[in-house]
Formats: sequence, structure tokens, C-alpha cells
Amino acid sequence: MKKTYYLFNPGILERKDNTLKFTPLIQNEADENSYTEGDTRYIPVENVSEFYVFGSLRANSSLYNFLGQSDIAVHFFDYYENYTGSFMPRDFLLSGRMLLAQTEYYRNDKARLVIAQKFIDGASFNMIKNLQYYNRRGKDLEVLIDMIRGLAGQIYDTKNVKQLMGVEGNIRQLYYEAFNLVLNDFQMGARTKQPPRNEVNALISFGNMMCYSQCLRAIHQTQLNPTISYLHSPGERRYSLSLDISEIFKPVIVDRVIFKVLNKKMIQERHFDRSLNKCLLNETGKKIFVKEIEERLNETISHRSLKRNVSYRYLIRLECYKLSKHLLGIEEYKPFKMYW
Repeated sequence: MKKTYYLFNPGILERKDNTLKFTPLIQNEADENSYTEGDTRYIPVENVSEFYVFGSLRANSSLYNFLGQSDIAVHFFDYYENYTGSFMPRDFLLSGRMLLAQTEYYRNDKARLVIAQKFIDGASFNMIKNLQYYNRRGKDLEVLIDMIRGLAGQIYDTKNVKQLMGVEGNIRQLYYEAFNLVLNDFQMGARTKQPPRNEVNALISFGNMMCYSQCLRAIHQTQLNPTISYLHSPGERRYSLSLDISEIFKPVIVDRVIFKVLNKKMIQERHFDRSLNKCLLNETGKKIFVKEIEERLNETISHRSLKRNVSYRYLIRLECYKLSKHLLGIEEYKPFKMYW
């Protein structure tokens, strides 16, 4: 089974025959501009699905040619834990028919709105499922659940995407208010992004970026074009369809991990760095959080339609397949909703 590799330290990634060689670079205390090479690690290329790079990485075109041939993606994050971009292998599955279908649905306001509504329908349903889980465990979330359910009832009454985004914003505001009741020792406060101002916001921003890159990878494994979206407006230099699909999976994957690591004290105040008006995970905290996200992605559920166990990671790809069938007129798209 192929694995996701996370590179936290600065280093050099090279091709060595038909395998990969990673050499970490350790900063010298006496001179911040000089580095010493650490112990080299060899990674069999057939074991790699993708890399997440959180430190500076030295690599050359030969390496990226090799990664492209081996269908290995590389996702980059900056010092502030913001997703900055991806190296994606060549699109083997690109389809002119799918591209035309995606474009037609985007240009048709009514057809676009239907897909966008389904994204928010799935997202709000999964948010409610999260809150119901903790409500059953004594967190007293009934009032907020009812308010979100009432707003969710307005989704299919919206007349355009802008109005739909307004409903979604109100739902998410109530949902984030519930974080203060779900979490034991931390407060959500106002949602702050660039940069996040407290611990919970830091985890949300970082987790959402990881979910976004997972959705991008899943899209790349289908015939869909990641730049044509329906809820978020397509823009230059971003894969907006990944933003659309991630709305459904952020509550399922990211938020459940946040609740777990904070309430079980796996991540505590000492795992964050604070300076001026920003709060970010330190290296230790980042490793703990990434490990839990990876375990969540690999966790399996019994799929009702397929009659077999599938991982959360594969559920994201299935969502892309379902959207593809909708766009090609094969089967109506129904968003993933937690049924447990």
C-alpha cells in the first residue's frame, strides 16, 4: 500500500537509481546560514503516494521528472502553515468531454446552483452530525443544532450562489460557536485565518489546508478539472474545485481530529508558538496533528453502496466520481453524508 510522507525538516530530495534519497539538513547553532547533512534515508518510490513538505526542500528537475513518471504529488506549505502549491504529475486522465461538461454546468446558472447547494447540504449535514455526537455526550448543543438545522432548511430556497454563500456563512458561524461547548480547555473565539490568532484557529487553518490538498489529489485521479468549480468562483492560480469538495469533508476529517487532539490533551498549549498577533503549531505539535489526520484518512467505514470497507481518503475520490457522473448525465450527484 502506498503511503503519504511528511517532510518537516529542511533537506535534499534526490533520485538514486530507481529509489528516492532524502538527506535532512540541520542548522548549525554557531551560524544560522550554514547546515550540516543528517542521516540519509532511502524511500522506495513504489511505496510513495505523495509528499507534504513543511520545510525548505532542495530538488532538481531530474527529481521532479522521476516523481511525475511515478505519479507522485508534492504539496508545499510555508512557514505560516499556509498551503502554497503542489507539484502534480501529468494529467493522464484528462477528457475533453468532461472539460466541456464542467464548463457547461458552470455557465448555466441554474445547473451550477444545484451542485453548489448539494455541497452545502452535505457540509451542513456533517456539521450537525458532529454536534449530535457531542450532544449525546452531555455537551448541551441542542439549541445550536436546531438553529443550524433551520438555516440548512433554506439551502434549496436560495436563488443564486451569492445568496447560498450567505446561508453557508451563517451556518458556519453557529457551528464555530459550538466549538466553545465541545472543547474542554480551549476557546474558539472569532474565526481568524491569515494569520490565526489562537490555538483552535491554528488547527482549523492547518487542517483545512491539508483537507484541501487531499481533495486536489483525489480530483487529479479522476477526469475532473480542478480549476472549474461551482460553489467557489473559479479564480486564477487556485484549484477552486478542491475548495468545493473540501466543504463536505472538513467536518468529517479535520474537525473530528481537532476535537480529539484537544479534548484528549494530545495537543496542549506547549505545542504552539506565539508571536505578535499569530499562533502556529510548533514542530512537535505539527507532527502530532499530522499523524492524527493521517490515521483518520486511513480509517475505514463500511460503505453502503459498495458493500465493503473504504477509507476516508478513498471516500474523497468517490465523491469526485459521483460528481463526474452527474456532469456527464449518468447519475444525479448526492453529497456524502455521515450515516452513523
